[in-house]
Amino acid sequence: MNHGKGEYLLNRILPVIFALILFLMNPAGAFAFFPSTEPQISPIQGEERTFITDTDSIRNEAPTSFVVEKKGPDRGEPGQERSDELNDLSTREKEEVVVQISDPLLPWNKAMYHFNDKFYFWVLKPVTQGYTYIAPEPLRIIFNNFFDNFRAPGRFVNNLFQLKMKDAGNELIRFVFNSTAGVGGLADAAKDALGIQKTPADFGQTLGHYGIGHGFYIIWPILGPSSLRDTIGSIGDRALYPLSYISFTNIPFEVATGMAGFETVNKTSFQIGDYETFKKAAIDPYISMRDSYVQNRKETVGK
Repeated sequence: MNHGKGEYLLNRILPVIFALILFLMNPAGAFAFFPSTEPQISPIQGEERTFITDTDSIRNEAPTSFVVEKKGPDRGEPGQERSDELNDLSTREKEEVVVQISDPLLPWNKAMYHFNDKFYFWVLKPVTQGYTYIAPEPLRIIFNNFFDNFRAPGRFVNNLFQLKMKDAGNELIRFVFNSTAGVGGLADAAKDALGIQKTPADFGQTLGHYGIGHGFYIIWPILGPSSLRDTIGSIGDRALYPLSYISFTNIPFEVATGMAGFETVNKTSFQIGDYETFKKAAIDPYISMRDSYVQNRKETVGK
């Protein structure tokens, strides 16, 4: 990719894309919980209990029951305790707001979910297990440090965009220190010697920081869950990833693809079993994955 095309992309095409996205996007909505009551008689004489059930259809979780006791005549004022319990419940309802995302591409997303599921179990997991068998963990950590160091410029820029000056400064120090004392990023010297932890930040988080909503949910083959906002953000992240320039300018496409695949396998080697546990615990894995993604991104933006 030559510089002329790059400048044309940055100066002409990307502003138009961002303007269109800003026009299309709406902030994600939220659902509150609506309690329903069903009186039942307690086995204990003189007590009446009311079961108040929270139903969370968005997260597809089992209902949660809260028990409110109405005490007998010799146990104090029943109305006051019930009122306090309901006030506490109302507070919990306000705090536990479920973030919703539009899913207009449901047929595509479900197809890509199943494709990625099969890709993981049939390709990525077996390859990663073989790689883990021949590559000891200390060596894999070195490779992980190397790739992670190249993402420091992106973290620096996005922390700067979000006006997190201390975090941006820490990322700059980490990149310089790890690139020198850490021998090109092979060791996380900034963490070990200086006690400076990395501060994750990406361009999708930056857009969310300034109030731009997800738009809609989308699952990409191999890449996994995303949204319109975060997909655009990933383009910005790629532009801030130094290895992407090396891939497009100095080495053949096959080698660049191999590097990306190796980075993915090396990263996955530390996560084998996580997806299996998640899938086993989920009632509907598709819905759980979608809601987990949105909740995770909400927490990331809120930091």
